[in-house]
Amino acid sequence: MRKLDEQESIQLLQTLVKQRKESIDQFGKGGRQDLVDKEQKELVILEAYLPAGASQAEMDAAVSKAIAETGANSIKQMGAVVKAAKERARGQDR
Repeated sequence: MRKLDEQESIQLLQTLVKQRKESIDQFGKGGRQDLVDKEQKELVILEAYLPAGASQAEMDAAVSKAIAETGANSIKQMGAVVKAAKERARGQDR
């Protein structure tokens, strides 16, 4: 076994957060408020370890710059735009 690097740790936490949110939804639909409460407490703890997310303005700017950088002009080029925007959001373009 090896230590996880920062990006791997963040991905793991994001996966756990997603699982908790899905569980909260399902338990809520099933009328299991006790389990909803448990999952929400765990969610708060997990989210405390994640870095703050980008604001809407920051995301819009990253997507606009990614579109300009890739020269995308159709929906078929969305993959390249998403990749460039993710890299920009992570700060890998600096």
